[in-house]
Amino acid sequence: MSLTERLFATPVATPLPQALPPRQRTIDDLGMALHEVTFVVIDLETTGGSVNDCYITEIGAVKLKGGECLGTYQTLVDPGCAIPPQITVITGITQSMVMRAPRIETVLPSFIDFIGDAVVVGHNVRFDVSFVNAALGRDQRPRLTNTIVDTLPLARRLIGPEVPNCKLGTLADRLRLSHTPTHRALDDALATGDLLHFLLERAGALGVTGLDDLVALPKMAGNAQAQKLSLTDKLPREPGVYLFKGRNGEVLYVGKASNLRSRVRSYFSTDQRRKVAQLLREFHHIDHRVCRNGLEAAVLEIRLIHEHLPRFNSQGTRSAKYPYIKLTLGERFPRLSVVRKVRDDGGLYLGPVSSAKRARRVIEAIETAIPIRRCTKASTKSARGPACTSAQLGVAACPCSGFTSEEDYRRVVDDLVKGLTVHPTTLLAPLEQRIGALAAEERYEEAADVRDRAEALSALLQRQRRFDRLRRAGHVRLRVGKAWAQLDDGLLSACGAIGDTPSLLDLRDGGPAPTDARVPLAAPSRSQADELLCIAQWLDKNAARVELDTVTGVLAEPLPRLRSFTPAKR
Repeated sequence: MSLTERLFATPVATPLPQALPPRQRTIDDLGMALHEVTFVVIDLETTGGSVNDCYITEIGAVKLKGGECLGTYQTLVDPGCAIPPQITVITGITQSMVMRAPRIETVLPSFIDFIGDAVVVGHNVRFDVSFVNAALGRDQRPRLTNTIVDTLPLARRLIGPEVPNCKLGTLADRLRLSHTPTHRALDDALATGDLLHFLLERAGALGVTGLDDLVALPKMAGNAQAQKLSLTDKLPREPGVYLFKGRNGEVLYVGKASNLRSRVRSYFSTDQRRKVAQLLREFHHIDHRVCRNGLEAAVLEIRLIHEHLPRFNSQGTRSAKYPYIKLTLGERFPRLSVVRKVRDDGGLYLGPVSSAKRARRVIEAIETAIPIRRCTKASTKSARGPACTSAQLGVAACPCSGFTSEEDYRRVVDDLVKGLTVHPTTLLAPLEQRIGALAAEERYEEAADVRDRAEALSALLQRQRRFDRLRRAGHVRLRVGKAWAQLDDGLLSACGAIGDTPSLLDLRDGGPAPTDARVPLAAPSRSQADELLCIAQWLDKNAARVELDTVTGVLAEPLPRLRSFTPAKR
C-alpha cells in the first residue's frame, strides 16, 4: 500500500492516549517544570492563508514529554473545495489525494482528544491554531484554550543572530535537526519538535526552567535590562510579596503575587508601564517573602508600603496626606470641616478620604441635604456685621442670623449624626429629590453636579460601613481551602496552613470595638483604613470560598442598603 493510500482513508494516531477534555491552564500549570510538561507539536497544510475562505487539507501532530515521543497523529482532510495549483506545487497534496479523505468534522474529535490539555506548539503556531479554531467554530465546538508556545519568536530570541532567517527549513538545515521539513504536516511537526528541544536547551542558560518562563521568553528580547533576569532565578513559584531594592538597599517598589517568579519576570516582558523601565534600571536586588495565602500577601504588601513608602508605588504612599471630615460636636453650634488629624475631642470623624477635594464635595452634599451651619461667625444676636450669605438665602441654619436657637439647631445636628451613622436616607433622600427636581426643570448640569456630590457621600458611607463591619466582628477565624487566617478587630493578626505553625503578624493600634451599630466608632487611622479596605476587598472576592470558624462579635450588615448614584453606563 502506498503512503497516499495509507493516509487518506482514516486518521492515524499512534498511540492515542486516554482522552482528556481541554481546559484553561492555571498558574500552577504554568509554573510546571519543563521536563514535566506535555507538548503537542502541530502543523497544518491548507488551501490558502485566509481562515475565512481556505480550509485544512492535512493535519500532523507529535506528542512529546521529557524529550521522548509519546505518539503521533496524521491524516489528510477533504477541504470540500478545490486545492489551488500553487498550493499543490508547495505541498504536493493533490485533489485526488483528498477525494476519499475524511471531512474536518469527522477528524476534529480524535484530533482534540489527541491534544488533550497539553501545551500546543508550532512554528508560527497562531496560523495553525487560527485554522483549528475556525473549524471548531463552524462545527459549533469550543475554541482551543490550551497554553501556546511558538518556536518562531523563540528562535528569533535565542538564535536569531546566528542564522540567516528563522524559517523552519533554514533552521533544520543549520541546526542539523533529525527531521527535515517537507511542507507535509507530520514531517514539519517532527522537525518543529526537534527545534523545540534545541531551543529548550538554549533557554536553560537564561534561567528558563518552567513553562511560565518559556511562554514569557520571546517578549523579553528587546528589554535593555534582560541581563538582570538572573536575579529572578531563585524566586519561588509561590504566593508572596516582592521588594525591588536599589544599590544602597532602599526599597524602590513593593508588590504582591500569586506566583512570585512569574510576576517579577513579567516586568521584563509584558509590563509596558513607563515607570517600569526606570525601575528596572535602578534596582540591584530583589527580596521576597513567601506568604501562606493571598490575604497575608495583600496585607503584608500594604504594611510594607506604609513602612518604606517606596517611590515607585503610588497606592498607599500618599495616605499620610489623606484628610478626614469632622463634625465639631464639642461646639454649641457644630459644623463640618476638613481636618488632617483625628483628636479625642468629642467630634464625629469620617474617613480618611482620598483627597481634600473629595472631602469638600462630601460636605457640599451634606449641606445640600441638611441645613447645617456653613459659616464660622459668632453664634449670638450681638454678632457684628450681617448674617452670612447662606443664612440670608435660608439654606443653612447658621447662628449668625440670630434666629436659630440651640434647641432647634441640636435637632438638625441629631438628624445629621443619624444620617451619617444609622439612617443614611436622612441625607440621601433629599439629594435624590433635588436631582429629580432639577432634571424635571431641564437643569441637567446642576442635576449632574448634585448627583456627583451624592455619589461621593454614598461611597464614603459605604466605605465606612465596610470598615465598621470588620471592626465590630471582634475575633474572627476563617478558612479558605487548606489555609486559615485570624482577624482581630478587623486587622490580620495570624495566618497559616492547617496543621502548620502559624505566622503571627503585629496588630496595629486600636482596641475592641462595640458591636452595637448605633454606637459610632472612632475613625480608623490611615494605615488601618488601607488594611481594612484591603481585607474587605479580599473577603468580597473570595466570599464563595471562605468558611467561618469563629466570630466573637457581629459580622453582618444590620443597616439598610445604601443608594448608589453612579450613572449607568450606556
